[in-house]
Amino acid sequence: MIDLFFDGRFINTTSPDGITRFSIGLINELSKLSELTVLVCNSDQVGFLPAGTRTKIVNAPTSLSELLLARKLNRENAKVVFSPMQTTSSFGKRFKLVLTLHDLIYYRHKTPPREFNPLVRLSWLLFHLSYLPQRLVLNRADLVVTVSETSKREIQEANLTKREIQVVYNSTDLEPQVPTESLRPKTLVYMGSFIDYKNVEFLIQAMSLLPDYQLVLLSRIDPRRRKALTKLASDYGSDVRFENGVDQEQYIAWLTSARALVSASKDEGFGIPLVEGMSQGLPLVLSKIDIFEEIAGDAGLYFDNSNKEEFAARVLQLEDESVWLQQSKRGLARAKNFSWAASAKKLHELLSSLS
Repeated sequence: MIDLFFDGRFINTTSPDGITRFSIGLINELSKLSELTVLVCNSDQVGFLPAGTRTKIVNAPTSLSELLLARKLNRENAKVVFSPMQTTSSFGKRFKLVLTLHDLIYYRHKTPPREFNPLVRLSWLLFHLSYLPQRLVLNRADLVVTVSETSKREIQEANLTKREIQVVYNSTDLEPQVPTESLRPKTLVYMGSFIDYKNVEFLIQAMSLLPDYQLVLLSRIDPRRRKALTKLASDYGSDVRFENGVDQEQYIAWLTSARALVSASKDEGFGIPLVEGMSQGLPLVLSKIDIFEEIAGDAGLYFDNSNKEEFAARVLQLEDESVWLQQSKRGLARAKNFSWAASAKKLHELLSSLS
């Protein structure tokens, strides 16, 4: 067993996000395979870890003290450090460092996350104006991890690193469930943010072509954004419901009662909701983009994300019970390709090869 340090400082304890789930999913499984020390920057993060996990409190990743982190870890005799992000400091390191770059979305969509303070937002924007800072960071690692073959290809095409790139898939905590009924209400569910490239406006407009259907937006939404989308739904005569956030029990209830999970996204880094939907046997109606085709495969019914008629046609295909059952079975089979246990096993093998 290797003595592994895992950078858990990116766990968001107030609004758990994709990085949080990626971190916790891997930590839960890696702790079964290795001696594990998790770096945290506040005590709240400890509560998200398995009981008995060894932790070390260090600086926040956005602090200037980050420049000294590697030297602190040297004093801890760290041998291998894994980060679920690419920003863990490497200055002066005497250990093997594995960094993760999930995707290149923020090079194509440069608006910084709103939750960052102004200084961090400015630094974030400057970092993404050019590939040069990313190259400097990634080339200081000993290995680079990403979450899909699509992202790996994009990283290689952008020549972002000279280091080896390996894929460790994202996954879901939801237990697989085989549907008990196929003749479900005409409800379509969406889980995801409301950033422009998610193309939620398209879904709302396209629902006007499906007057018997309701679109349920499950994610938490800013009041101003909700007001704008509510007006859009009214203008198009679309039946749209806002849940403004659901807990896991509510989420599963929606996934096991809806007709399909839908997304018209123009860009994605992975697509965890796809895996979650497939794990519950829920058919997927998706925009035809590379990452969705990689994750969903034949479990998805695809459409051009600028063609509302094509979207409506894909939804209506699921009114044929045999088609619905076929897509449900394909999703359940496809979901087996994604598990935290399998991802952690692969990551552990990669990290062991460095020690």
